[in-house]
Amino acid sequence: MRSYEALYIIKPSVEAEQIPAVVEKFKQLIVDNGGEVTNVDEWGKRRLAYEVEKHREGYYVLMNFKSPAQTAHELERIFKIADEILRYLVIRLDEKKAS
Repeated sequence: MRSYEALYIIKPSVEAEQIPAVVEKFKQLIVDNGGEVTNVDEWGKRRLAYEVEKHREGYYVLMNFKSPAQTAHELERIFKIADEILRYLVIRLDEKKAS
C-alpha cells in the first residue's frame, strides 16, 4: 500500500453539525476500499486566498492514509461529484517522507 495525503475544503454553506459526518464519510470510503486512515487534521474554517464559486471561506481538512492506488482514484472521483466539497487535492507521498 502507498501513502497518500488528501486536503479538501468543505463549502461554508454546510452546517457545522454536518461537518463531522462529511469527514467521517470520506474516512469510511477509504476503509471500505481497503485503505487505512492514519491521521485526520481538521484545520477549521479559514479564509480562501481567492474567491472560489462565490465563496470566500471554507472548512479545511487534511487527511493522511495508506491504500492501493485504485482507492485514491475512487476518493478523487467521489470528491469531484460531492456537493459539499469546494476544492480537493490528493497526492502520493514519497516513501522516505511517509515513514
